[in-house]
Amino acid sequence: MTTNTHTTTTSPAPAITRHKQLSIFLENSSGHLKRMCEILAAARVNIETLAIAETNNFGVVRIIVDNPDAAIAALEQNALAFKQVDVLAMEIPDTPGALLTILDKAQAADLNIEYMYAHPKSRPGHSTLIMRFPDPDRAQAVMMRA
Repeated sequence: MTTNTHTTTTSPAPAITRHKQLSIFLENSSGHLKRMCEILAAARVNIETLAIAETNNFGVVRIIVDNPDAAIAALEQNALAFKQVDVLAMEIPDTPGALLTILDKAQAADLNIEYMYAHPKSRPGHSTLIMRFPDPDRAQAVMMRA
């Protein structure tokens, strides 16, 4: 039997930025995602990243956009239900174990990561992860420590 272990190395603090994420609640059926995208495009809002979590009847579309205020106005004008939350974008090295370093810090500080997904914009040799914490201020302070 093999045991998987990892060694956490001390590395510089990840580059962290805070973003406004919009979680849009859509019916899980044909055409609803397209309609949301049409609404945002008409408002000249660019979707920078998108993740979908679904259930049988509904989906939650999580997006980060270039103009949150315009997106909010367009969603409200078109009666789409949404919630706005702060998320952290962390750029980490694209190497084995880099995510474990982040998870070790989170666990040591008793930080819960509610969800995570990838952001497509990263520098070469890096990955950018979007993370939602119950207390983003505390999470950012903990993660900024080397």
